[in-house]
Amino acid sequence: MPVPRISLLTKPGCHLCDEARTALDAVLAEPEFAAAELGYAETDILGDEALRAEYAEEIPVVLLDDRVHTIWRVEPERLRTALRKALA
Repeated sequence: MPVPRISLLTKPGCHLCDEARTALDAVLAEPEFAAAELGYAETDILGDEALRAEYAEEIPVVLLDDRVHTIWRVEPERLRTALRKALA
């Protein structure tokens, strides 16, 4: 079964980043995703000049397999659908 790469791009002091992290944690803790041992890598864009230039005004960003899935707010049902498709 392929395991999707999930990345969360953030920056310090970002309240939307806190909300995105909470939503990601909740979805990934659900039994079907916990069984697949899904997790995510979090990257602070301020430490990467290219990411900062590309996403400075769009944080947080969730990437699935290096493609933009969500900007600003994580919609749990949309994330579930994408993860199910990626795990199929």
